[in-house]
Amino acid sequence: MSIDRILERALAGERLGLEDGLRLYESDEIEKMGHYANQIMLKWHPEPITTFVIGRNINYTNVCDTYCRFCAFYRAPGSKDAYVLPDEDVFQKIQETLDVQGTEILMQGGTNPDLPLDYYTDLLRGIKKRFPTIHMHSLSVAEVLKIAEVSKLPVEQVLRELHAAGLDSLPGAGAEILDDRTRQKISRLKGPWQQWIDTMKIANRVGMSTTATMVIGFGESMEERVLHMMRIREAQDEMKEVGPGFLAFISWTFQPDNTNMKAEKQTPEQYLKNVAISRLMVDNIPNFQSSWVTMGPEIGKKSLSYGCNDFGSTMMEENVVSAAACTYKVNTNHILELIREAGKIPAQRNTHYKTLRVFKEGESMEADFVMQN
Repeated sequence: MSIDRILERALAGERLGLEDGLRLYESDEIEKMGHYANQIMLKWHPEPITTFVIGRNINYTNVCDTYCRFCAFYRAPGSKDAYVLPDEDVFQKIQETLDVQGTEILMQGGTNPDLPLDYYTDLLRGIKKRFPTIHMHSLSVAEVLKIAEVSKLPVEQVLRELHAAGLDSLPGAGAEILDDRTRQKISRLKGPWQQWIDTMKIANRVGMSTTATMVIGFGESMEERVLHMMRIREAQDEMKEVGPGFLAFISWTFQPDNTNMKAEKQTPEQYLKNVAISRLMVDNIPNFQSSWVTMGPEIGKKSLSYGCNDFGSTMMEENVVSAAACTYKVNTNHILELIREAGKIPAQRNTHYKTLRVFKEGESMEADFVMQN
């Protein structure tokens, strides 16, 4: 059965349903799906520009009592390898980010049962006092719920206090697959999918923008994938009535190495198909990010013709210290090169997807800062 009618309906602005999504997953016409997904992207973003943000990932703690099977990062409470970064280390990493014109901090860790709300609000206030311009796109639903549990406070109060202290937006981490069958299998202690959606709605209500994510390759069914997209879409309908909603949708593939889960890695074609179908299904989120760091630069470039309009973050590594500027230059100029190779014009944005700078042909970041020793 041809998928042409489904694709034409999506392009015409008609909302697709569960059966439509399943038909798309059954089809092997990936390039055709990519073409239509790209046409829908161009309705949102007619200019040939691909954006990216200069940011840094700071893992403030690796202590976690959620024990997700797919995670190779966490350490159990009491582990000899467990840590909580001193505040001064966090401040230093943020300063290094600003030194290379970074604008966003993705500060995330585990669900640490020893850290109450005061730890987070004090740290956020300390950050904003020193670095008032930095955007804290930080924590996750799981961390917020753990803070509420440890502090014995309602989730809404926790989010209001975090926002007042300096949490600017809430990333979409922890969605994985929004279906309880798969969640029970991979992250039994993380809670049901509805709890993730409800927490995002509360964050939106208290004034924070958010992002939505999806990870494929856990052994989930195609129906669960489509339901995930529909649940994100329905939440966005509701959130946009009261706040900024989800600013972006980001999907990537589960990487099973060094984890407690056995799974076959998803192929590049499976990733691109998922990107295209998500752009066709999720019709109310403007920005779709490429996962080029996970999938590799060639697939990253290709995703820019499958519905993605954004290359995500430079994600300066948290172990970068004295060479921060050099690493940033390499990372960012590599992103500029990849975007240009895809036939697009690169532009730096902030977390709210406001363009800060459009790069002319041949222009790089080198002239904009002095290399650190």
